[in-house]
Formats: sequence, structure tokens, C-alpha cells
Amino acid sequence: MPRKALMITIDLIDLVLIVVAGVIVIAVTTALAPKVGVAGPLVLLLLGIGFSLLPFTPVFTLDQEWILVGILPPLLYAAAVSLPAMEFRRDFGAIGGLSVLLVLISSLVLGLFFSAVIPGIGLPLGIALGAVLSPTDAVATSVVKKLGISPRVLTMLEGESLLNDATALVLLRTAIAAAAAGAGAFSIWTGVGDFSLAVIIAVAIGLVVGWVNLRVRAWIPSTTAATAISFVVPYVAYLPTEHLGGSGLVAAVTAGIVTGQGATKYFTAEQRLSDRVNWRTIELVLEGAVFLIMGLEIQSIIADAPDGWRAVPHAALLALAAVAIILVLRTAYVIPLIWMQSRRSNRAEVVQPHLEKARDRFKSATVDQFAEHTNGRGNPERRMRLVRRRLARSLGDAQYLQQSRLGWREGTIIVWAGMRGAVTLAAAQTLPYGENRSLLILVAFLVAVGTLLLQGSTLAPLVRLLGLNSSGEDDPAAEELAELNVALRQAAATALDAPNLHRENGKPFEPDIVAQSRNRLSVPLEEGSGDRIDQVRELRLVTIAAQRQKLSAARSNGQYSTATLRRVLEGLDAEELSIRAHLAD
Repeated sequence: MPRKALMITIDLIDLVLIVVAGVIVIAVTTALAPKVGVAGPLVLLLLGIGFSLLPFTPVFTLDQEWILVGILPPLLYAAAVSLPAMEFRRDFGAIGGLSVLLVLISSLVLGLFFSAVIPGIGLPLGIALGAVLSPTDAVATSVVKKLGISPRVLTMLEGESLLNDATALVLLRTAIAAAAAGAGAFSIWTGVGDFSLAVIIAVAIGLVVGWVNLRVRAWIPSTTAATAISFVVPYVAYLPTEHLGGSGLVAAVTAGIVTGQGATKYFTAEQRLSDRVNWRTIELVLEGAVFLIMGLEIQSIIADAPDGWRAVPHAALLALAAVAIILVLRTAYVIPLIWMQSRRSNRAEVVQPHLEKARDRFKSATVDQFAEHTNGRGNPERRMRLVRRRLARSLGDAQYLQQSRLGWREGTIIVWAGMRGAVTLAAAQTLPYGENRSLLILVAFLVAVGTLLLQGSTLAPLVRLLGLNSSGEDDPAAEELAELNVALRQAAATALDAPNLHRENGKPFEPDIVAQSRNRLSVPLEEGSGDRIDQVRELRLVTIAAQRQKLSAARSNGQYSTATLRRVLEGLDAEELSIRAHLAD
């Protein structure tokens, strides 16, 4: 006897109970999964599948608009806010190739395969299914985040998964339109043109939304109100972009990158801390919900197939073949990609000494000497600052490429970590109705679940086998952190030497307290009277502001890794909040 389907329009109390139970399951699973050595998302997926197969569980169906519109924009926005944008820029060429070229190649090859082995679907619909299966999933990359792999590899995987959805979804729309008009209507150039236009619209709107978000939230004094505004930013970027024919997901990602980069300059320490905590919580719940929902939907997807469970073996063979094709194509693409990245590192090693000599020469040059060297063109002082910044960034890029070289082991992880997930399953629901639609959706589901379970469960052993899990010994970040701390102490000392140093109430600091702070850069808070302690605290706020400006300059120059800068910034924010709490008492 068929089981009754559970619709979204259920009783409010039942819906609240389902949400509460889901959040509890997600939280408990996330807490316990690391103790048993299994990634939390995989456990949630298995729990969803297991619960769906119980005889008393109703068939669970969910309109995929909830995934594409309700869940993915804030999830991708949250990932983009924390994306290391400097490292993303350095590997943008490789990420762009994985996000666009590999998706196009995979979609076309899979389209040819499906049109050959599934009678009656035609090339356009085959390419549509190929586009559904081609993009890696941003949610799925959460499985690899805690494996200790190279930050550069992780950035490439995250960047790919954030951007390749646009390629796949635009190609999917083009292929579906061609399938409706006839096979002769499909044109790869039409797809490329539509994709380019969709990305241009998305980036433009995302940049505007991100910039407005920074300005508006900087103007709002209430941290809670500013945080509330941040919750709607992904949708403010997504909805108008989709209405204008662009990629709403790329717009949400762009707005997130702009927000993440401008947070240091425009947000207060309290706003940044609130954003980190709240968005990590949202990311945890939504990410867990995606995996749980994927598992729960297995019964409804199989029930929709014409032959029910008898269709699973056929679909499984198609899915297995599709996964094999995907892995072969990905391997064939990544091999030359790694070779090119290795050549970039070798070139950086040759160029670095010349960049260092140029940096030292311009560092010691005066404005007059620079003006004479450039024949006085333009504003010499401004041009000299620009040249110094470019040299510092180029030198930082060269050092980055040498310190994080990519070899065959990293390439192996890039290939094996290309899992499919929620986007694949949600996009499959948009395939046009026909006699093979249920089979195609079942194939997409099996590919998504199969890659998550097979590749996701074996990634950790593979990382250990390849010796890529960081042991913490000889960590270059430790040396980098020590170097940055020296620069921050110099910035603090410079701030204390400022001639117009005054307290927040406009009164001057006592000279002996400034002298002690200048000599030691800290004074025990238990020394002196209450007012003297407050002066020490306010002086520390002055030095924190100077150090934060130094961090912003270091970020734009590319001198230090994003992870190191973020770690120091979070420490400064925590210290500032603690000091302000004491001053408010």
C-alpha cells in the first residue's frame, strides 16, 4: 500500500515540530560525528535515508524552489563572506577553468553518452542532464574542510563550487529550451553567450548590493539591527538578478565576497563578532538540513519512477557510468592544470629575487628621486605609493606560489573531492516532463548520493595515505604570524607617538602613562587608580585601531595569508570588546 506523501502545506504545529526535531538532530550529529571519525554531513545523509525507508515514515517531498531560492543563496553567501579573497584572486584562472570550461566539457560529453544509451531523450535533454550532474557542490565541500589539506587546495575547491553553479544552471536553461524547440535549436555559442550575460548581470548587482550593505550597516549603530539586515542581503542580491536573467547564486556570492573584504574597514568589532557567530549557526543548520532532506527524499524519488524499485538497478548503472565519465574527465583536466600551476611556481621562484631588489630600491627612494626616475609624470608621491603596493602584492603572490606548490598528491585530492550534492538534486527537478523524467531525476539523485557517500567517506583515508594532513610541525603560518606581530607592535608604537593623542572624552592622556605604554606597549591594569586604569585601556583602544589599519594595508598588499590576518583580527576584536565592557562598567 503506497504511503501518504507529506506536503509542505501541513499543520503549523506539525511543521514547527519537524523543524525543532531537525535542528536537534543536526546539532547532535554535528557534535558527535567527529568523535566517531565520520563527517557530520554524511551521517545526516545516512540518517535521512534510513528514516525514509522505515515503513511508518510518510513519503517526504519538497518543492526544489525551497533549495534553489530558500537555502542556497544564504549558504553560498556565508561561504563567500569567509572565502579567502586574496588567495581566490591568485588562483582565479584555475578556479575559472574548473567552474566554466570543465562544466561545459562534462555537460557535452555526458549529453552525448545519455543521448546514446537512453532511447528517445535526444541530445539537448542529454546535455541538460549533463549540466545537472557537472557542477560540484558548495555544501559538499564542507566534508573536506577539516581534513588538514592545503589551504590553497581548499580555496580552489570552494571557489569552484561557488561559481560553477552559474555555468551549469544557465546551460541547463539553454538545453531545456532547445529540447522544447527541437534538437537543431541547441547551440553551444548560445549557451556561452547566455552564461556571459548572466554572470555580468550577477557580478554587477552583487557588487552594488555588497557595497550598499557595507555602507548601510556601518551607518546603523545597533549591532542587532545591522545583523538582522545581513540576513536578507543574499536574497536582495539573488531575487532581482534572477528577474533580470542573471545568475542569482553568483550575485549572492559576489555580495558575500564584497562584504567579507569590507568588514574590517566598515564594521565594528561587535558587528564582526555577531556576524561570525550568527552566520556560522545559519550555515550549520542550513547545511545540515540539505543533507537530511536529500536522504529523506529517496522514497519519493523512487516512488515517482515508472517501475518503482525495479528502476533502481537500471538507474544505478547509468549513474555509475556517469560518475566514471565525470572522474575521467576531471582527471584529464586536472593533470595539465597541476602542471601549469607547477610552472607558475617555478616562474615565481625565478622572479622573486628581482622583485625583492625592486622593492628595496623603491623602499629607500625619496619622492624627488622617484620623480626624476619617471621624468616627473603624474603625481610622483601617488605613483610611488602605487608602485610600492604593486611590488608588495607581486612579491606576496610569488611567495604564495612557492610556499603552496601543487603536485600530483594535491591534484588527486582536487579530483576526488569533486562531489555532487544539493544543487544537482534541485536542478534535476527542473527537467521537462516526459516519459524519461523520473528516470533522469533518479539518476541525478544516485549520482549525488553516491559521490557523497563514496568519495566523502574515503577522502579522510586518502588524505592520510597521501600524507597531506598537516601535523602542525614546521608550520609556515607560525613564522608568518611572528612577523606580523612585529609589524603590529611597530604600528602601535607609531600610534602612541602621535602628537594629538587624546582620550575619547577629548581630554589629554597623562604623559607618564603614555610613556609607559610606549616603552612596554602594555601596562598591568591593576596598577594605579580607576581613572589611570581607564586611560591605559583607552590607550590600548588607540593602538588596536592602528593595528587594525595595519592589517587592512597588509591585506591589500598581499603580504600575509588570509588565515593569519583573520586570526589576528579576531584576537584584536575580542580584546577591544573586553576593554569596552570594562570601560562601560
